[in-house]
Amino acid sequence: MPAPRVGLFATCLTDTFYPSTARAVVRLLERLGCDVDFPMDQTCCGQMHYNTGYREEARSLAAKYAKVFDGYDAIVAPSGSCGGMVREIHPELHGTSDAFARTYELSEFIVDVLGVTDVGAYFPHRVTYHPTCHSLRMLGVGDKPLALLRAVRGLDLAELPAADTCCGFGGTFAVKNADTSTAMLGDKMRNVLNTGAEVLCAGDNSCLMHIGGGLSRLRTGVRTVHLAEILASTEEEPWAATP
Repeated sequence: MPAPRVGLFATCLTDTFYPSTARAVVRLLERLGCDVDFPMDQTCCGQMHYNTGYREEARSLAAKYAKVFDGYDAIVAPSGSCGGMVREIHPELHGTSDAFARTYELSEFIVDVLGVTDVGAYFPHRVTYHPTCHSLRMLGVGDKPLALLRAVRGLDLAELPAADTCCGFGGTFAVKNADTSTAMLGDKMRNVLNTGAEVLCAGDNSCLMHIGGGLSRLRTGVRTVHLAEILASTEEEPWAATP
């Protein structure tokens, strides 16, 4: 059976600020037998445009996505937020497209499409997991990320209290409602610190950026690491913390 041809939809934020996550997705999926491609013409999914009322601009980006990712067996995004925008909102803007229907958040692709929960990862750290809003409520990934984390050798998984509450980011919400966003962030950080975890993991770098910024300002020592980077880590090629 030929290897599934997978298009990596890196997302704007990951491509710009967290390219190590995109590289981790490639390493991980290739280790799992996928043929991974990164189409250079990919752009934004249009979520920020759509959420702030610029529907026509979002519509043109949906059309471009359908064209750029046409022909892949699957498109994988290391983001429930952007993946949800593509799968749930793009059809409303552009109509049906195989590219929209074949777009998956990373954990659901690994578990549901590849049928794998043990990816051969090794990560000897105490970790707590934050389920991001769009992955939980829009895509319904459920406990798939937790199933993957539980199979990682050496990983000590600590349950996050009130895990399903929002971290307060929400894209432009954090700018338009800064005081509310900061209060929500404070609640999330308190719960993270109560777990005693060394690492906070999530499937969206946007949420990790928000929570990680708060944890860094408080000098807590807790690292934020994307799920892809944990799953890509092995004894031979371990995850390395960046300063």
